[in-house]
Amino acid sequence: MRIAVTGSIATDHLMTFPGRFADQFVADQLHTVSLSFLVDQLDVRRGGVGANIAFGMGQLGTRPILVGAAGFDFDEYRAWLGRNGVDTDSVRISETLHTARFVCTTDADHNQIGSFYTGAMSEARQIELKTVADRVGGLDLVLIGADDPEAMLRHTEECRSRSIPFAADFSQQIARMEGEEIRILLDGATYLFSNEYEKGLIESKTGWTDAEILAKVGHRVTTLGAQGVRIERDGAEPIVVGCPEEERKADPTGVGDAFRAGFLSGLAWGVPLERAAQVGCMLATLVIETVGTQEYQLRRAHFMERFTKAYGHEAATEVQTHLG
Repeated sequence: MRIAVTGSIATDHLMTFPGRFADQFVADQLHTVSLSFLVDQLDVRRGGVGANIAFGMGQLGTRPILVGAAGFDFDEYRAWLGRNGVDTDSVRISETLHTARFVCTTDADHNQIGSFYTGAMSEARQIELKTVADRVGGLDLVLIGADDPEAMLRHTEECRSRSIPFAADFSQQIARMEGEEIRILLDGATYLFSNEYEKGLIESKTGWTDAEILAKVGHRVTTLGAQGVRIERDGAEPIVVGCPEEERKADPTGVGDAFRAGFLSGLAWGVPLERAAQVGCMLATLVIETVGTQEYQLRRAHFMERFTKAYGHEAATEVQTHLG
């Protein structure tokens, strides 16, 4: 299967302030705040949901096609993704804007002050999927992840008009979307991804019941945190897959992206839905044990050892065939 992953491409600039923000504010001067915090730590990490998912698929050897917009500062990030098995030739490069960037400072009490610069992400709406499909010889599935909202709508409508199966994955953008936009983005999706909270929000904003949504999508994939994932289909019994045991819990950021990467890789291999979900849960477990969304390394022997422990020899044999 040729799978395109559309979504944000960004970098995170994370700083640590050793003091407390609260000690720096003067109650009767809050209307004229002008502060500068001397930080003692800076971590620059690669991120963006599209890039995170594509990176995970690259680790599993399924060669995803990343579709999104980045800035003229993207060269180093592009090289990193290329070395990790991601096709980046369909990433649009802005001539004037930087790659999207999240800048955040955290104090000693874990309070945060952050800003998100959309930058080149706003140009994702200018990408035509037909151009991508023509370059790679057709697309079997397009994941439409959190991105510029206009881009998400354009890609969804193009998938429908060209009869390309698509997966809807609103993620962070669901908070800013209205019910009508969500109805457009999910109607006819082969897969609808969300966590449990987002599931309720989708139903609330659209005004559609769970049963009505199931009638409009092929599969509803709901991640359940430490409990794993549930896959529902209209008229069929749900498939529920648990998570492998964690060795440690370092950082939950990017865990959902990793699940999607594993699940989509399973689809690319042609394994059953339950097996694809197991691959997704195993990859998500590796990410929660690592600080950063693309800082983990998939060591195949270690991956298969833990996969076998969690899901048994029969499941492992089937996955091993594809993982190599």
